[in-house]
Amino acid sequence: MSVRCCGTTVPERTAGPCWQLFVVITGLVSEWPVFTWPTSPEVPTVEERAEALASLAFVLVEGTAWEWSEDTGPEYHPHPVKVTLIAAATRIERLDGGSR
Repeated sequence: MSVRCCGTTVPERTAGPCWQLFVVITGLVSEWPVFTWPTSPEVPTVEERAEALASLAFVLVEGTAWEWSEDTGPEYHPHPVKVTLIAAATRIERLDGGSR
């Protein structure tokens, strides 16, 4: 999960900052399931993240939590360098019980 500070074009173009949740699976990045929240710099709540995962047919593995790391945006962006939050990793499983 990461914030797209300048918006995104995939799966749809947004006009400003938004958060996206990606499910990393084997294969091409273009094939990863993705959920995009409406344009906003606000971090989605734990409940909103759970709803987004469920809409992609995934849930957190019981006993796991979201882990966060911070990074700075690239200096070539047309705005000042910002600190961004990126969810490092969390274990999920398919709603049908399969593991990822």
